[in-house]
Amino acid sequence: MSDPRPRTHMPDDPSDYTMSLGDHIDELRKRVMLGLIVPLPLSILLFFIANVLVEWILLPLQHVQLAWGFPPQVQVLSPPEFLLLELKLCIVLALVLSLPWLLYQTWRFVGPGLYPRERRFVYLLLPGSFVLTIIGITVMYFVMLPLMLQVLMLITRGVDVPAQTLPLAAAAPDSAIVLPMMESPPTEAVPGQAWLDGTGTTLRVAVPAETPDEVQILQTSLHGRTAVSQVFQLSSYVNFVLALLLGVSIAFQLPLVMLLGGWLGLLDAPKLRSKRRWALLACGIVSAITTPADVFSMLLMLLPLYGLYEFGILLVAWLPAHRVAGRASDADEAA
Repeated sequence: MSDPRPRTHMPDDPSDYTMSLGDHIDELRKRVMLGLIVPLPLSILLFFIANVLVEWILLPLQHVQLAWGFPPQVQVLSPPEFLLLELKLCIVLALVLSLPWLLYQTWRFVGPGLYPRERRFVYLLLPGSFVLTIIGITVMYFVMLPLMLQVLMLITRGVDVPAQTLPLAAAAPDSAIVLPMMESPPTEAVPGQAWLDGTGTTLRVAVPAETPDEVQILQTSLHGRTAVSQVFQLSSYVNFVLALLLGVSIAFQLPLVMLLGGWLGLLDAPKLRSKRRWALLACGIVSAITTPADVFSMLLMLLPLYGLYEFGILLVAWLPAHRVAGRASDADEAA
């Protein structure tokens, strides 16, 4: 027989609080509806700043493009591509920002089926998962993504074509237009002024800016030395970033998975230390799957992933199940 009382608190003994299959389905439906209360309106609000979100994701790519002398631009190949991309970004970011709320609703659904000693472990796992996810996103955006783009740009830049050369003239003809080559842009410029960078591979032009007392510098790469043009499609680049973000977010949960295995009695610190070689191999396989097909990107994922494995060993050794349960029990008694 199901208990008609509302589930305002979790029972000490799950067997004292039984529910029928219909009640479980109703409770699941309730938690799903409550879980959507936050991400759905949040995604609508984020849509109003979707352009800022796109610019934020494009910043690492633009920095690399500027460093290699390419215009900081991406291509949109169909009319609805940009709109669909903005919708996708808003939904994904809303889900990420709503993760604590979604985890809380999940906890409210499964919590009454756990004993108090089992709930104590969840109180540590949920916040730990959120913190590791934030750390993973930060490392991916500020460290891994820029370095990966640098390497991938370097690989593509290496495909060259034979250069066309002419004899060097003693002086330029009167009818020739000669652009100066400058290592750094001038401190002041006038609209229409143009020059080449120090390597002669990028053309820069000063044009009027929105403010009357400033000029805007436009640039374009001179592709005469490379057979491959570095022009990226916006949706392909964003999908690459989101796939990398998903892989990093999942990989950074490794210490908590190891800690949970230790609490369940499946793992211990000596056993994990003896399996370091196999762990390194497994981390290498995961790195190869979740990163582009180059050795440098794989190493960028492999190093922090294996570092997380070592961190997981420390967690298993420092936080055994009896220590966590004892601390939680003391806190419960004090309350």
